[in-house]
Amino acid sequence: MTSLVKKIKISSVIILKTGLHIGGTNSSLNIGGPDKFVVRNPLTNIPYIPGSSLKGKMRSLLELNEGTIHMDKGNFGPTKDTTTKAGALFGTIGDQQQPSRIIVRDAELISDLEEFNNTDLPYTESKTEVAIDRITARSNPRTFERVPAGARFRMEMILNVFDTDDEAKLVSSLKQALKLLEDDYLGGHGSRGYGQIGIEKLSFEERDRTYYAKN
Repeated sequence: MTSLVKKIKISSVIILKTGLHIGGTNSSLNIGGPDKFVVRNPLTNIPYIPGSSLKGKMRSLLELNEGTIHMDKGNFGPTKDTTTKAGALFGTIGDQQQPSRIIVRDAELISDLEEFNNTDLPYTESKTEVAIDRITARSNPRTFERVPAGARFRMEMILNVFDTDDEAKLVSSLKQALKLLEDDYLGGHGSRGYGQIGIEKLSFEERDRTYYAKN
């Protein structure tokens, strides 16, 4: 039977190099406000980066880099091959089911909140863009809410290593996915400059069975 050998806690800081937009729910009518809002903690109203956004982006980038994106009836989807880097790290579905080895936490904002005193929205900025119809030349202005460049978030992940796993391959794949993410973007509208990030203070802390046996 497969057994858990250790957990590796991965910690780092995400710093925004450009404004970040990860969409949330437009829960209220704000006349004159942004058309697209960012996701926020409903209790504190502070923006955060969902773990699902981080995990999904890292997986897709690793699959693109490997060339292992699965195609089924003309539709693209996650790889179903457990021998690929993405499959081994992020898990698979289908005939070869394997649970994800990586847990990605929501990343909370750790910047001093006083840094946002000059933003036009609470902890965020509004950015207006204009789409131009190429046929009629009619303009269509729209406003996006973004977490501004310079904001910092605490990122935490847990890597589960089982006795059947290649630990070195899992760690290497995770580091590769993080490097790819730095040279890509997080959230929406990356081709227009949004979502460039840097990853700092990356650390790995191993916790084996003896760690969890202690009272």
